[in-house]
Amino acid sequence: MLIKPVEDMLLRNADHYLIPADIVANVQTDNNLYHAFLVLTKIKYSKIPVLDNAGHFEGLISLPMITEKMLGFDQLNTEVLMDCRVSEVMERDVKTVERVEDVETSLHLMIDNPFVPVVDANGIFNGIVTRREFMKSFNFLTHEIGKQYDMIEKDFSTSEKAKS
Repeated sequence: MLIKPVEDMLLRNADHYLIPADIVANVQTDNNLYHAFLVLTKIKYSKIPVLDNAGHFEGLISLPMITEKMLGFDQLNTEVLMDCRVSEVMERDVKTVERVEDVETSLHLMIDNPFVPVVDANGIFNGIVTRREFMKSFNFLTHEIGKQYDMIEKDFSTSEKAKS
């Protein structure tokens, strides 16, 4: 559980955390891998969301997932990209959050991921929360928390000596 002053300060910038769905690069489950390969190559992101035709979040796709499908024994088979669908290789078991204000869950998920998909209760993709935006807020927090809250410095050296 986050301590209240930290949570309060992180929530001050919550309106900046969400990158809305309409500006997040994505592909659809029925797109071929060639299309996904082009999108990922052009935008230079490691992973992007996969949506169905109605805007429901279905998972993530990355360049390594696509190149794994192209690998043959002695050469790359690029022809497979036209025949295979994104749904055949995408990552399906992806943790999401419903609300941008779910700071603690987002922070836990961003330890291993550069972004967290934000999906409403009906599965509609609303956008992403990025590690970058959280780091900007964390930077603000580390510089400002002492100005806005009374911070008492504890002397841990005596408690460490007591344990010895």
